[in-house]
Amino acid sequence: MLDLMLCFPSSLSDNAYTLVAEVMKKLVAIAPTHCHLFITELADAVQNLTKSAMNELRLFGEEVKALLRTTSSDGAAILRVLQALSSLVASLVEKEKDQKILAEKEQSAALSQLCNINGALEPLWLELSTCISKIESYSDSVPDLLLPRTSTSKPSGVTTPLPAGSQNILPYIESFFVMCEKLQPAQPGSSHDYGAVSEVEDASTSTAHQKTSVPVLKVDEKHIAFVKFSEKHRKLLNAFIRQNPGLLEKSFSLMLKVPRFVDFDNKRAHFRSKIKHQHDHHQSPLRISVRRAYILEDSYNQLRMRSTQDMKGRLTVHFQGEEGIDAGGLTREWYQLLSRVIFDKGALLFTTVGNESTFQPNPNSVYQTEHLSYFKFVGRVVGKALFDGQLLDVHFTRSFYKHILGVKVTYHDIEAIDPDYFKNLKWMLENDISDVLDLTFSIDADEEKLILYERTEVTDHELIPGGRNIKVTEENKHQYVDLVAEHRLTTAIRPQINAFLEGFNELISRELISIFNDKELELLISGLPDIDLDDMRANTEYSGYSVASPLIQWFWEVVQGLSKEDKARLLQFVTGTSKVPLEGFSALQGISGSQKFQIHKAYGSPHHLPSAHTCFNQLDLPEYPSKQHLEERLLLAIHEANEGFGFG
Repeated sequence: MLDLMLCFPSSLSDNAYTLVAEVMKKLVAIAPTHCHLFITELADAVQNLTKSAMNELRLFGEEVKALLRTTSSDGAAILRVLQALSSLVASLVEKEKDQKILAEKEQSAALSQLCNINGALEPLWLELSTCISKIESYSDSVPDLLLPRTSTSKPSGVTTPLPAGSQNILPYIESFFVMCEKLQPAQPGSSHDYGAVSEVEDASTSTAHQKTSVPVLKVDEKHIAFVKFSEKHRKLLNAFIRQNPGLLEKSFSLMLKVPRFVDFDNKRAHFRSKIKHQHDHHQSPLRISVRRAYILEDSYNQLRMRSTQDMKGRLTVHFQGEEGIDAGGLTREWYQLLSRVIFDKGALLFTTVGNESTFQPNPNSVYQTEHLSYFKFVGRVVGKALFDGQLLDVHFTRSFYKHILGVKVTYHDIEAIDPDYFKNLKWMLENDISDVLDLTFSIDADEEKLILYERTEVTDHELIPGGRNIKVTEENKHQYVDLVAEHRLTTAIRPQINAFLEGFNELISRELISIFNDKELELLISGLPDIDLDDMRANTEYSGYSVASPLIQWFWEVVQGLSKEDKARLLQFVTGTSKVPLEGFSALQGISGSQKFQIHKAYGSPHHLPSAHTCFNQLDLPEYPSKQHLEERLLLAIHEANEGFGFG
């Protein structure tokens, strides 16, 4: 059987795998007690293939042109063996759940064999990583051997095409992912959450925070190896996904467990593919007829009682008293007009904060009749827009995007709405507060009134039970800051958030939307903005630099060469939103009103990343020694920066 499996050509690997998987399931069903013999046979096949596979990878790395004239057979063979092995193990585990068919000794022997296979393949994965690094380096220096792009625009500032023939190493990468995902024996007490593994890795290397609330986890070595491999070779991995988006649903699906390694354009393509699949199963039309003057009331009354399945139908809009068939234009106009009314202050549903251009639920929406029902309706509208591929001209606060994603808000999110309060919290965390501050785990009535937008009857609020009598100390200050951030950004509007999410998640599942981060979610909902760089440059103010400074000249040259997506990321990084005012950058708003785009000189080490203060539309830029260094650090900041980035 094994010989039959290995003789399949690479082009038939999917069919071969399906056949072998079925055979393995039947073997386990018929003779489960002999499964260790099958594992041994497959393990021997892996051992026999590893040496020639390493030689092949070494050849690819030493002479990249070999990729053009060689068709990999070893990589495909190893992939098929590991897929068969994973199918065998999965079938065995499934069988074990139903009935205890293996003695503890036999089970231990099977797990030991898996460990031996992992150990035998370790040199192969190291050789694979070395080979990829050489290929990536070669592609940067020899642009003549580049794969054709499926898009003329550059999706990411850190992504470049790869040499032709790179498909030959794809089976090796797929093999590595199979090993990481399906053939790693679990260690007692270890984490199976790749996102948690990624957080642990980040926490161990971060210099932005002196302390972290990330729990210390025992993690499987293969999980860590996967995270490191994906981070190091994300350029090549994303190029493969861009060329074949289906990989994310198959052999590269493990990357969705650590989505920060997947570029936004690839995530968006995956998201739309999943939505399209649902669209194909909901062909029934969703018709509404509304009056322009009462677009909110009519839309609310006609859609609020519709079922989730109805909402997934094709939307057709008719404006009463007007002729015309909706071929898409009327639907786009409906979304545009409805969103204007929903987010108008007169509706009492949403309010602007900080720079007056981003919205979050209004705590005083209670004065609106059926306000929570309206928030569920708004959640449905936003979800329906994403479901239909329609863009909305609305931008939420960073904390509200996090609420949609189910991501915990932090004190950094307060900076956009109250920079002075943020500075106070930051000072607390960075300094010893012993015998300095007289605080308890409570918020007094005057401060609570500001948080609740000056409701008339307000009392002290305890952050934890008995908080009035618990002092804030050096030991518990991190807990205090976390609770304050949660209260200021969440507690006052929790009912509205929950109602919105109830409607939103009817159409867009939490699992699907969670592959995006908060900045990417803004681009997904509102689209990529058209940024007039001449206007942006003409309305930029400098401190420590001047228009003629070499670094400023480099900066604008770098920005000019950015993709549309990266220009939007830069705008988000500096202003907190990708929204461009209708009047242009001269009308840019800050926390205190009109505030132009700022570039300030950041004194200190030229190795620091750029940092930003979104409440002032301010970019702090170190004086880098070269244009290339500036570009590298700027791209890293706008792509990878988490809260506190640039302060290290």
